[in-house]
Formats: sequence, structure tokens, C-alpha cells
Amino acid sequence: MRRLTPVALMIALAATATLLALGGCAPEKAQPVKTVQIPDGEIDPAVWGKAYPTEYEMWKKTEEPTPAGKSKYKRGFDADKITYDKLSEFPYMALLFNGWGFGIAYNEPRGHANMVRDQLEIDAARVKAGGVCLTCKTPYAPKLQKEMAADYYKKPFKDVLGQIPEKYKTLGVACIDCHDNKDMTLKISRGFTLGEALKTMGVDQAKLSRQEMRSLVCAQCHVTYNIPKDAEKKSVGVYFPWQGSKMGNISVENIIKQIRSDASVGEWTQTVTGFKMGFIRHPEYELFSNNSVHWKAGAACTDCHMPYTRVGAFKVSDHRVMSPLKSDMKACMQCHTEKPEWLRDQVFAIQDRIVSLMLRSGYATATVAKLFEKVHAVQAEGKQIDKALYDKAKDLYEEAFYRCVFIGAENSVGFHNPTEAMRVLGDATAFATKAEALLRQALAKAGVDVPLTVNLELNKYLENRGEHKLHFDPKVEIKDPYGVQVRF
Repeated sequence: MRRLTPVALMIALAATATLLALGGCAPEKAQPVKTVQIPDGEIDPAVWGKAYPTEYEMWKKTEEPTPAGKSKYKRGFDADKITYDKLSEFPYMALLFNGWGFGIAYNEPRGHANMVRDQLEIDAARVKAGGVCLTCKTPYAPKLQKEMAADYYKKPFKDVLGQIPEKYKTLGVACIDCHDNKDMTLKISRGFTLGEALKTMGVDQAKLSRQEMRSLVCAQCHVTYNIPKDAEKKSVGVYFPWQGSKMGNISVENIIKQIRSDASVGEWTQTVTGFKMGFIRHPEYELFSNNSVHWKAGAACTDCHMPYTRVGAFKVSDHRVMSPLKSDMKACMQCHTEKPEWLRDQVFAIQDRIVSLMLRSGYATATVAKLFEKVHAVQAEGKQIDKALYDKAKDLYEEAFYRCVFIGAENSVGFHNPTEAMRVLGDATAFATKAEALLRQALAKAGVDVPLTVNLELNKYLENRGEHKLHFDPKVEIKDPYGVQVRF
């Protein structure tokens, strides 16, 4: 029998005493972990945060401005505290959108925490659609739509907002918008919009994969939508114009076809042309999912905008949702081995090309709008305009207009799908150029001389806008990155 050294003996005796004090050698009885129960329908993120404190603390950071200067073109919630007026950034938009709210006040968005606040601060002309404007902005939307039925769409914006408890009136996207309270699985809370849109494409929601859901929860809001109106111009519903499309191929052609075929979604009358028009709003999901490189590689929205990060011993999805540019390309480096500076420069190179094409197509389309204004003026004087030329020009003009709006409203400056964005803008320029040629021909046949350069009279549309008398700010105007003169 081996004898213990004095030191070893002392250690053994101390260990024995400890075990006896703890109740002998038997291990402690396992105690169940006490979990937090999240009530059904609970909207307050703080209640969810008791069960998921790490995610909750990240979500609260959406209140904090992002560092200035990291994104070249999307600067809506930077720490410089400047309100970036898109009509000053892209003056052609002021001309094309003149006649309704977007032509008065159109700002770069300030992120999830400010979704409702931005609406409360914007010109009143922007919320004339009524309560339907809250569909993508408040977690109360599904509850309000179910309880109020038709009144949810028809009643004034502030009346519907008044149905939300004061404490949560300005609450933006919250846990309940994306998660099931029982097990945290992803869910579609906007069945009345996204759910119906998926049905039109024949998608079986029960068979959607988790990775597909990691994009679709974002597609509840980051999509374009139509607001049908009744004879009194009251909103009567909301739907996504995905008819005729398939998941993974929601094309701009089918979106435009749906808008132009549904007279009830002609929400406004364009001042410069007098045409009744529809609109396209923030179609991020449609552009990204239409055969883009990252979509084909199996990436989801959350892979790039909510990348996994380590907090202590935990690996969690970053709930401070933002552009990878704002976090120094950390999301991109999950897959790409290049340095963050190289990745950032690639993003800027793509966006520079898209912006250049946006400006060219936008000013080409604005030129056509002013030529229609000229045509209507000479018609009022009694001159005859060739109807076939006019009708064809109008058709081409509308095709150009909606394509310009599609990319201009999409919040990645084309990066979500660069090849598709360039195709869409190239087509917009081609349609606008052809329409201009037809209108010049029609005016020439009527004996009207048209100058080589059409005066767009941009100050007429940029100055003294809305209740706040907004003005053009030349300091924020985005010029062609390649030095091409597109504004005359």
C-alpha cells in the first residue's frame, strides 16, 4: 500500500471534509431551469427581453445612430444627424413625383427604431392613404387590421394610430413581428399581406425552410405594395403586386404589368403629364430574390444584415439590424476571405455604376415628362398631335417611369442584385429615349420646334415644398460618379 506524503494527506482530508459538508459523495439533485413565459400576443419587447436578454439589448441599439461616412449613398440614420432629402439627392425625382406626397417630402429612412416617428414627422401629404400606412410600421398592424376590418384602411392615419396604446405609439419593428412566442421559431405575422402574396405564387407556407423564412420575415415589409382605392379615393386594402411571378423570380415586368392593369391602384395624378399613376416602394426582397448571386448561393437577408456574433459564451444573431458597411463588412467576412477595405471598395464600385445609370435614366425619363407637358400645351392651342405616336410614347414613358422608381426606391443602391439593377435601368433609359424620339416626331409633324436640350425647370418642383416649405439642398445632391453631365 502506497503511503501518502504529508501534503497529499492534508489535501485528501480537506476534500473529504468538503464532501461531508455538502452531504456526502452523492451529487446535488438537478434543479429545472426556470424559463420566462411570453404571453400570446405580447407586443412589448421588454417582456420578450426577460427570456432573451442578449437579443433584446442588441435590438435596443437600433435606437443609436450609425457611424457617419461608412456608407457612401445610404446615410439616413448616420450620427451626423442630417436629414437626407432624396429629392435634393436626386432632383429628377422631384419632377417625376410632383403631384403627391413623395414629391413633397421623401427622406432617406432612419432605420427600424424610427419607422413610425418618421411618419409622424413627414409632411401630411405622405399619410393620406390612411391607416394602411401603418401596415409595415407597427407591430400592432395585424391586430388592428383584424379588429377594424375595412376601417383599418379607410380611416385617417392618426385615427388608426390612436388605437395603439400611448406607450407603444412609436414602437417600430418588434419581436412579435418575426418570432413565435412559444419556441422562437420564425413566423409570418402579416398573413393579410405577405401570406396572401405567397398564395398568389402557389407557395405552400408549411413547406418553407428555415433559411427561406430568414428572408421572408423581412419580406413582410421590405417589398413594394399597392393600395387599391374606391371611387371616393379612400383606401380599401393593400396587396403585393406579385401576380404572375414565382418565388425566386418576382420580375419588374410582372410588377409593372400588375400595376398598369389595376386601375384602382392609380393612387395619384402626375402634375407634369397629367397621367394617373401607381407607385413602387422599397422592393428589396423582389430585387434580391430575382436570381441574384447571393440568393443563388443560398444566403438570406439575415446572413448579411443580422450576422451571427459571439456575446460571452453565446453565439447569437445580431439584432441591431443594419448594412454590412456600417459594421466594417463583418457579415461579408463570414464567407469572403478578402480584407474589409477590399470588400467595401467592391460595394462602392457596384453602387457607383448603379447611381450613374439611375441619373441617366431618371433625367431621360424626366425629359419625356416635360415633352408630354409641351404636347398637352400645344393640343390646348388647337394643334393636332399624331395619336399613334402619342399612345406609343405614353406606353414607353410609363415603362421607363416604373423602372426608374423601382431601383430608386430599392434601398441597396442596386447591390442586392447588381446585374438585374443594371438591366432594369438600361431598359428604363432605352424606353425613355424611344419615347422622346416619338414625341419629338409628333411635335415636328404638328409644326412645333423642340430645342435640343429640354428645360426641366427643376426649381419649380424643388422649392417651397409642402407645409414645411422645403428647399433644394445642393450640398447633398448626388452627382454622377464618373463626371458625366446628366442634369441640364
